[in-house]
Amino acid sequence: MAGRPESPELLEPLENALGHAFVRKDLLRQALTHSSTARSPQARTLSNQRQEFLGDRVVGLVVAELLFVQFPDEDEGALARRHAALVCREALAHVANEIGLAPHIIISAGEEDAGGRSNPSLHADTLEAVIAALYLDGGLAVAEHFIARHWQPLVDADHSPPKDAKTALQEWAQGRGLALPIYRETDRSGPPHAPLFSIEVSLEDGSTATASGRNKRTAERDAAQALLEILGIEPDGNGE
Repeated sequence: MAGRPESPELLEPLENALGHAFVRKDLLRQALTHSSTARSPQARTLSNQRQEFLGDRVVGLVVAELLFVQFPDEDEGALARRHAALVCREALAHVANEIGLAPHIIISAGEEDAGGRSNPSLHADTLEAVIAALYLDGGLAVAEHFIARHWQPLVDADHSPPKDAKTALQEWAQGRGLALPIYRETDRSGPPHAPLFSIEVSLEDGSTATASGRNKRTAERDAAQALLEILGIEPDGNGE
């Protein structure tokens, strides 16, 4: 819903989906509050941006442990590729959709009118904040239980390590005699504690794509993926 905090009664269905009854309801309400509701830079600390930062790390840790245990014979590179695919925006948005998160997100009227409630990136960011709220309210065990329940099927679905977008783009370029892709930071915005990086990737043939992320690594990966899509290349390296 736009612009107003959810009452405890309205939060109950989401708590059921999360498998946790919050002692501190304010943690969950803040996790659901998008920065578009902030009327000043200072008010952004009341939104979910700081929780996104924490939730990203919690998801990364728990998923890393799941992979470490499940694939004891794989090397670091294979585990890293699996991990990148499981903590990406698409995976987070998929889980957000599974638990019906979108109707509970608190956004401004302007963001609502711009279609923000149907934005997968917004869903992914909010889910990270919600996972941080689970961690802060119930500890790592509560967050880990939620993540394992929703990510284990995703882990099981990947029978072989996926090839990350940056590797696929590099191999495609090299296979055509082109120089390695060049990644360049084109912009940096947002508060110091939660910067947003814009990265442009370019190839020697003039092909370019741009993406943004909360860290350079994520932005570079998403830019590479965007360029692969422009070129009609699948992440496994297939394509024209």
